[in-house]
Amino acid sequence: MAVSYSRERDNGSSMFPGLVCGSTGRWTKQVQGPAWLALRQWSGGCNRRMRAQLRLFPEFSQRTTYIVDISKEKIGRVLNLGAIEGGADAWKNMDVLVFNSWHWWTHKGQSQGWDYIRVGSSLVRDMNRLDAFYKGLTTWGRWVDQNVDTTKTKVFFQGISPTHYEGREWNEPRKSCNGQMQPFDGSNYPSGQPPSAGVVSKVLSSMKKRVFLLDITTLSQLRKDAHPSTYGGDGGNDCSHWCLPGLPDTWNQLLYAALSM
Repeated sequence: MAVSYSRERDNGSSMFPGLVCGSTGRWTKQVQGPAWLALRQWSGGCNRRMRAQLRLFPEFSQRTTYIVDISKEKIGRVLNLGAIEGGADAWKNMDVLVFNSWHWWTHKGQSQGWDYIRVGSSLVRDMNRLDAFYKGLTTWGRWVDQNVDTTKTKVFFQGISPTHYEGREWNEPRKSCNGQMQPFDGSNYPSGQPPSAGVVSKVLSSMKKRVFLLDITTLSQLRKDAHPSTYGGDGGNDCSHWCLPGLPDTWNQLLYAALSM
């Protein structure tokens, strides 16, 4: 999903100075990915106050869960790891781009967003999800290198948002986020960063254009207590999304600090 916002110039009173672009007197922010990333939080929940202060108004929203394309073909939905045409034109000439992905790459069954994966000239039913993520993210990195002028557009990639279904990751093997009342006690998460975070780092380090990593992974891993859990309203145990007010407000503050630099 992608969301852009614009705001008329307010003589520098914005919480985000320096985002007003040239002669138009307006700035635009774009959010991409499964896109409940930091900027999404500005449009709802506890951040209604922030939205009111910034006078943000959504111009459009676009769901592009995997960043790369999914096309409808005779055989079904095809995830094309080498194509990034859908929605990409809308990303050009922005002041700020914030990308995010991975959450939906792991889904299977009815929650899976594709029927086949296209890898070059090959068409497969499935493949290692980390390998698919790497190939798809490499396509995105190539698009940024070829299409974004980073002297005019500041590009962020929000790091991996972790889950807390497996208590063994924080040395409580029989537990999940359900019933957790306190953050993990310490600054080093026992299981280390998830492999998907390594994929992000690998792709970003190979790119020619400068992309800033909004690294929220470790600080989020420590918050095993911050999920909706059984209180999400769907009858399940949700250890992948986050409560609002809550942890995403910290992501917002980090992004705000980065934008102000």
